[in-house]
Amino acid sequence: MKLRQQVTYEIPTRIEYGIGSIRKLPSLIEQLQGSKVLIVSDPGVQRAGVVDQVSQLLDQARLPYVLFTDIKADPDLTSVDGGLALARQEGCNLVIGIGGGSALDISKAIGIMLANSGHIRDYVGINKVPNQGAPVIAIPTTAGTGSEVTIWSVLSDREHKVKLSVGSTYNCPAIALLDPELTHSLPASVTAATGMDALTHALESYVNKATHPISEALAIHAMKLIAKSLRTAVAQGDHIEARADMLYASLLAAMAFNSTRLGLSHALALPLGAHFHIPHGTVNAMLLPEVMEFNLIGNLPKYAEIAAIFGERTEGLSQREAAMKSVDAIRRLKVDVGITQTLTDYGVREEHLTLIADAAMTSGNVLVNPRGATVEDLKAICRQLMV
Repeated sequence: MKLRQQVTYEIPTRIEYGIGSIRKLPSLIEQLQGSKVLIVSDPGVQRAGVVDQVSQLLDQARLPYVLFTDIKADPDLTSVDGGLALARQEGCNLVIGIGGGSALDISKAIGIMLANSGHIRDYVGINKVPNQGAPVIAIPTTAGTGSEVTIWSVLSDREHKVKLSVGSTYNCPAIALLDPELTHSLPASVTAATGMDALTHALESYVNKATHPISEALAIHAMKLIAKSLRTAVAQGDHIEARADMLYASLLAAMAFNSTRLGLSHALALPLGAHFHIPHGTVNAMLLPEVMEFNLIGNLPKYAEIAAIFGERTEGLSQREAAMKSVDAIRRLKVDVGITQTLTDYGVREEHLTLIADAAMTSGNVLVNPRGATVEDLKAICRQLMV
């Protein structure tokens, strides 16, 4: 523990968790004085029937709503503009986001813009939002991003091929409504990618230079749940205990990194996603073991602890040997859940690496990474995934 460290931890979001908790939605809307609701989701979640569950609840409670589903897998600025225009046209004063990180990030951005002037671009960065947004109820259907409690919305600017991050406590949903039953329909591949994203959140938060005891406690428990249940959730999508564990893990990991930021995996994931459209969880899963191996000497004790969390036998080993076991464990986990892609599979070539590394170096995640990194270091990490 860093005795001189000053810690501020804030989470303005109310968390409602439990099997069947979706049925609380009408009363929660009334508590937030919602008179007309904008429901934000994506076509995949709509096809899975989750949007119908929500709309039926609102119909039964005679709560008026409109639906916006023009969201891509990589949420972009145009979706914020489109959803905002509809919300203003219809007089909506509350937003419900249903889905993964894409839908939730768009929902939060729309909520901000309902109470602030200008364009969402004006608020890129940290703590630039002047006014509390319209209330947002975030309902995750994946267990990965933790966007239901984070200060961040990550949005794609497709025109300029960059990802923009808006960070503010005003961007936190008013309520996070987590019902494990809503994740049953998630395909195995998405379960794997989002679960590895949650792991990356927890692990990078745990080992980085900005971590603190509150974040560490959250990250440790998140990793324990992932070690216990990710493989089962991928193999048995209807395993309610595994689904519940993963939804909790995603939530706790997000609460962990909310005040610490992350590390090199996320620094690289954003430009790789922006330029090559690699799903965020997948690219983090690809990068994480290589980043861990690079980072080992920056925090050997914690990487040794991670090895133990994931069931590695470390008795009698040196600290360096025990730490390396954590890399082995995460590589096996990644393969076990079916993530075997390389950067080459997505079209990344040597001539792209300077662009990617230069963009990654602008991320605040590099500053808190447990080991200092250069552009050449980042390029070397990427090369290990180009086979």
